[in-house]
Amino acid sequence: MDKLMDAVKAMPKMLAGSELASALTILPEYDESIRNESEAVRLMALSDLYRICLPSQMSMEIYNKLYLSLLRSLQKKNTTLAIQQRYQNNRAIQQQACSGIMGGSDSYTIIGASGIGKSSAISRAISLITEKRLIETEMPHNKIIPCLTVQCPFDSSVKGLLLEILRKADEELGTTYYQYAIKSRAATVDMLIGTVSTVALNHIGLLVVDEIQNVANSKNGKNLVGMLTQLINNSGISICMVGTNESVVFFEQAMQLARRSLGLQYDRLEFDQYFHDFCCTLFHYQYTRQKAAISPAIIEWLYEHSAGVISVIVSLIHDAQEIAILNGTEELNMATLNEAYEKRLSMLHGYIEPTIKRRPQCSPPKKKSSAASVIPVQVKADEGINISKLVAIAKNDGTDIVSLLKEHMPVVEVAI
Repeated sequence: MDKLMDAVKAMPKMLAGSELASALTILPEYDESIRNESEAVRLMALSDLYRICLPSQMSMEIYNKLYLSLLRSLQKKNTTLAIQQRYQNNRAIQQQACSGIMGGSDSYTIIGASGIGKSSAISRAISLITEKRLIETEMPHNKIIPCLTVQCPFDSSVKGLLLEILRKADEELGTTYYQYAIKSRAATVDMLIGTVSTVALNHIGLLVVDEIQNVANSKNGKNLVGMLTQLINNSGISICMVGTNESVVFFEQAMQLARRSLGLQYDRLEFDQYFHDFCCTLFHYQYTRQKAAISPAIIEWLYEHSAGVISVIVSLIHDAQEIAILNGTEELNMATLNEAYEKRLSMLHGYIEPTIKRRPQCSPPKKKSSAASVIPVQVKADEGINISKLVAIAKNDGTDIVSLLKEHMPVVEVAI
């Protein structure tokens, strides 16, 4: 069995369907008797909310993408091209010409709004894909890091990222590539690319570069992406770039950038069954003395005041319970949720629009006071009803047009 087969066979079995969903799910152990414990015990246990992982379609797609890209990378580790590339990389370290001959692997992006859970989904997928911290092969003996995660420097420094890759690789392998690089005064970017390419070719399967949106606000952005492209050609590894929507405009600037950034893109959650299930799951973990039941009105409120961002939903339910425990109300209800939103999430108000596209199965909204300004939405006139005639009647009789419309068609009022 050669090195190639050893590395590929060391990968865990690829999961799919219900088996994958079950493996991705994390539901911390919960005993309702915890609600009778002391305040300190309950406050510490409350942090379990942040450990909950309920897989979505995004989670499964990310798992598949990472697994297959790692597989393609490992399949190239001991080919004839890999041996030739090692020679080319050694020439680069000696400040001679270096050409990338591996190619064939891919770079791609995972882009989404901040707080939607993409980093958690990536971390969870990597934990399933890399059951072993290192893959060790025989004949020849070698150690391979299945997935290495680094963060894009805030200033998009090419040299900074190359050194960070070496530092993280040393942590896993027990080597001294980083120390040698920083001690060498002649360590130019070209030499570092040669060194990192050799390390990646021999010891790295998949490279994940987080916070890639930093390239959008830096003059070094294009240089850094160009370096990653050269790294792919010189090492044959797959590179996954993770970031927020800010990076989309950057990658759309040029064809060569767009081609390197094809991948997965996600937005905030829709008001759908997954959102409903996620809220119900969170509500199950209650640490207040009194247990509350979740209602359709609360689910709608959570969507309106989180804009479908998972991290905000978790923070709302966590902080609402914390407030209830500390002030003695001891119940998770609309009052404590509102207090959490107003006091704990005030800095997010400008990024959250409390609006919702209501569906027929949702509970009807509560009527606002007559002092509130109202606007009609989702109006569908019955056959034969002329809205302009109704307006004229309301003017002549001095009646409220909204009340008159309600007699003939469904009208939803929202406060402005």
